[in-house]
Amino acid sequence: QVQLVESGGGLVQAGGSLRLSCAASGRTSRNYAMGWFRQAPGKEREFVAAINWSGGSTYYADSVKGRFTISRDNAKNTVYLQMNSLKPEDTAVYYCAAARMLVARRNEYDYWGQGTQVTVSS
Repeated sequence: QVQLVESGGGLVQAGGSLRLSCAASGRTSRNYAMGWFRQAPGKEREFVAAINWSGGSTYYADSVKGRFTISRDNAKNTVYLQMNSLKPEDTAVYYCAAARMLVARRNEYDYWGQGTQVTVSS
């Protein structure tokens, strides 16, 4: 069992930055690939970024490539999402999730956090 807790969301102006954190607990949490997803009101939850267990491989949605960076610190059991050049369309609840391998498909993720709200004002 893996428990995930996100933090770092908030209100920011367009062009600003935020860093989200996802603290993982559980005996084997560091063996999992980790992903970030987001869900805006009235829309489906969509993939944002993912990182493999070692941090050596990452994968991004086209909409955030070049602006967002995913990283992890296995010593702290924490995954981060650095978000720069934020746009109003980035407004959503952001979720971290754990999967057995580096994937973008939502249904491949076994564990989910409760989410953190990110609001970008224009």
